[in-house]
Amino acid sequence: MANVTISRPDPDRLLRQLDTQALEQQLSQERLKVFLGYASGVGKSFRMFDEGRRRRERGQDVVVGAVQPNLSPEIESLIRMLEVIPPKKVSGGEAMDVEAILARRPQVCLADGAAYDNPPGSRNPKRWQDILELVSRGIVVITSLNLQHIEERREVVRHITGTEAEETVPLSFLYAANEIVIVDVPPELLLERAGGPDSAEAAEQRRQLSALREQALLLTAEVVDRQLEDYLHAHGIEPLWGTQERILVCLTPGLNAEVMIASARRNAQRFHGEWVVVYVRHSLLSEKDERELQRQAEVARHAGAHVEVLDGDDPVEALMDFARSHRVTQIFVSPRRRRHWWNSVVGGPVDRLIRAAEGMDVRVFPPS
Repeated sequence: MANVTISRPDPDRLLRQLDTQALEQQLSQERLKVFLGYASGVGKSFRMFDEGRRRRERGQDVVVGAVQPNLSPEIESLIRMLEVIPPKKVSGGEAMDVEAILARRPQVCLADGAAYDNPPGSRNPKRWQDILELVSRGIVVITSLNLQHIEERREVVRHITGTEAEETVPLSFLYAANEIVIVDVPPELLLERAGGPDSAEAAEQRRQLSALREQALLLTAEVVDRQLEDYLHAHGIEPLWGTQERILVCLTPGLNAEVMIASARRNAQRFHGEWVVVYVRHSLLSEKDERELQRQAEVARHAGAHVEVLDGDDPVEALMDFARSHRVTQIFVSPRRRRHWWNSVVGGPVDRLIRAAEGMDVRVFPPS
């Protein structure tokens, strides 16, 4: 009988294969990762370059595509451990050398400061556009960004700090990211790093930093909510609710709408959510009732609400279709004082709405 030799697999070789497979799987699922800071000095650039160092040690092919000026000694030490693609000289300035990075074709590119403008004559006007081009060509990009540099948040930041950034990226850039990391440090620590002003200035700066920190958290929740919605739509799943509170105020004739409107406004502000006021225009609505609903809607607009007018023969069905399509989490409604005897048998519109509002909270206000 012939001798048959069965060789045992080398454990170290198996581990290396598993590590390689895990890295390939991770890279195949990645596109764009953003380290988001609520203010300068929180350490987002350090976190980004340190991740690049750790990825290189794990075997990923990592290059540095862009850095910001005035680097700290800690960041310079990290960059010395990585391969740097030198910037391209353009019109007396510097831009990320997209052509060289594409020719080098790394797995991961680190691009610090996504909001920078490129000098005239560059391949793209903005660095964030360079980044998206690299992503579109299959290179994973890790970048850094401050809240103040997001175009749609400039006004909020200006209201908090009194200053406004000139270089910005659109919010859609964050929507393109498959991972956002908030680099979060307590405002007290950030003030300590900055040298600590006197007590009066410190109190005001602490208030500003706390407000910016809150805005960064809310922004991330908004982006996650949008990405969740896109995922559900892509997989044919009907989105019923999101990560933020969405309040729907239903106007009906003959009620004290001001109470519901004021309550919805307070709750939306408290939970940093959205609120919308609607009424349904249908064939049984009298001219007098419609004028009253228009008056209530005007009150809501003055309070800052977005107002929608729906059409439908069945008001409850129209309201629920709107609520589901807009991922409403709370519904504010009030019944009319006069009730028909038939309602006591089969249930009135409010009873039907409560039964239909699965997954949503319904708050019923007493009639006026």
